[in-house]
Amino acid sequence: MFGASTNNQISPEVQQWFSVVDKDRSGKITAAELKVALANGQGGTFSDTACNLMIGMFDKEKNGTINLEEFQALFNYINAWLGVFRGYDHDNSGTIQESELNAALMQMGFRLSPEFIKFLIKKSDLQGHQSITIDQFIVLCVQIQRFTEAFRDKDTSRTGTITICFEDFLTVALNCSV
Repeated sequence: MFGASTNNQISPEVQQWFSVVDKDRSGKITAAELKVALANGQGGTFSDTACNLMIGMFDKEKNGTINLEEFQALFNYINAWLGVFRGYDHDNSGTIQESELNAALMQMGFRLSPEFIKFLIKKSDLQGHQSITIDQFIVLCVQIQRFTEAFRDKDTSRTGTITICFEDFLTVALNCSV
């Protein structure tokens, strides 16, 4: 999986984007501002859901905003995810199918069953196209990353198995939701 570490160096490009998007000069960017800042690579913007999830993934203070350093980390993740997606979107259609999603997730370190891959696509693609867009892919990546981190927090012995009570399960699930 892609690492969340940053080398504490902000690229000039990210600094410039951040300055343009941070209209009120608060030093923080909201999900709405993030939506303006990021293009999805297909000539559009990311959905509100994707932007809220991305902010939530990098918002260390849990105040609904990200600062410049968090924006740099998010920028690195998005570029990595876009690179994976584009590597499997061979026809440049802006969508990937089941086998391509499986290969992309495997490249990111996840070994998931074919049934689970079908479930992910069905859950992501409400129009029934049996493929997912870049926006849906980013949402999936953020959700999988957040749940993976929550799982690892509970899997202290690193066995790949956890036992939790129902209330702990609900806590994990709700903390990983938008």
